[in-house]
Amino acid sequence: MALLQTDAGSYTWAAATIGANNAAGYQLATEEAVMPIGGFNGTDSSPTLTQFQQYVAEGRIHWFIAAGTGAGDGEGTASAISAWVAATYTAQTVDGVTLYDLS
Repeated sequence: MALLQTDAGSYTWAAATIGANNAAGYQLATEEAVMPIGGFNGTDSSPTLTQFQQYVAEGRIHWFIAAGTGAGDGEGTASAISAWVAATYTAQTVDGVTLYDLS
């Protein structure tokens, strides 16, 4: 997805998404760093919501990719981050993928 590559060098992570498998696909496709929220399958509490909010405030993450949200129980850090992003930023759909511009 070319949009994730736009100004990617200005950020620590071009994007963030839930789960390492999901992040890996975007990272391989764009050759840009993508933060995997929640570890392998999205259920670990890394980063915390507070840490994620700090990274966003510091301008370290450009996009949040809402596709493939792991954490199936609807609870936990990944769900809290997803909910915060959705409540705080405007969604846009590109190639069938929901993105949030965190910049």
